[in-house]
Amino acid sequence: MERPAFRVSGFFALVGLLVLTLIGLVIIFATARGSEAAIAASVTSVACTWASVVSVTATGFTVVNPNDAQVVQFFGRYVGSIREAGFYWTVPLSNRRRVTLRVRNFETARLKVSDADGNPVEIAAVVVWRVVDSAKAAFAVDDHVEYVAVQSEAAVRHMATSYPYEAHDSGRASLRDGSVVSEELTEELRERVELAGVEVLESRTTHLAYAPEIAQAMLARQQASAIVSARFKIVEGAVGMVSNALDRLRDEHVVDLDEERKAQMVANLLVVLCGDRAVQPVVNTGSLYS
Repeated sequence: MERPAFRVSGFFALVGLLVLTLIGLVIIFATARGSEAAIAASVTSVACTWASVVSVTATGFTVVNPNDAQVVQFFGRYVGSIREAGFYWTVPLSNRRRVTLRVRNFETARLKVSDADGNPVEIAAVVVWRVVDSAKAAFAVDDHVEYVAVQSEAAVRHMATSYPYEAHDSGRASLRDGSVVSEELTEELRERVELAGVEVLESRTTHLAYAPEIAQAMLARQQASAIVSARFKIVEGAVGMVSNALDRLRDEHVVDLDEERKAQMVANLLVVLCGDRAVQPVVNTGSLYS
């Protein structure tokens, strides 16, 4: 689990180095009254000590950019992470690994899978994610970016096989129901990438279509379904209009029709209202029954 690493302001550490430098210079000047051999030995000793201290101390300086984290390791042991942006001095002789905390997008390739009905479809999705635990992202998986990419494609494939492309039964969800599919895909991805210290913010399908080999047949099926639905609406409306016309003729005593004439009138009105072509009227110059 992620924990804060030891750190102090890098500017305080720089001031400390300057103080050490002044102390070294004072020691050198203080020993300058002795013999030349003593002065040379003192200068050499102070210079070596100062160089060693500076070299070791300088390894602890690090800069953390906004929305970044530095994962600190001391001889292979994880000692903590630095998440706040700034200039810091941390454990010297440590190894630091940068992990970005920025929000990232990953778009899967167009995957060809079979839906719940066995129809081949092409599907792609975009995943919005970010790192929330730098320690897990650095040590739990080999490469957390590649891990998210692989798990995203696996989740999209699994989700595509769980739903049909379109639901032919009422109450059944399909891949075309964007809100339902996106919510389930997001939840599944969150469970898959939690191990890597990653949080999935959102996921949505960006491409959804039948595979080219069945696209034409499925298009004809969709067109047939649309035509049937439209015809059903037309017939439903025509029956209502005919019923309303007969009721008004009866209530307003416009004409009295027997059952045979009513049937003929209903047939004629349905032909006029349900036909997809313009009708040619026939004017009867005789009586109603001839």
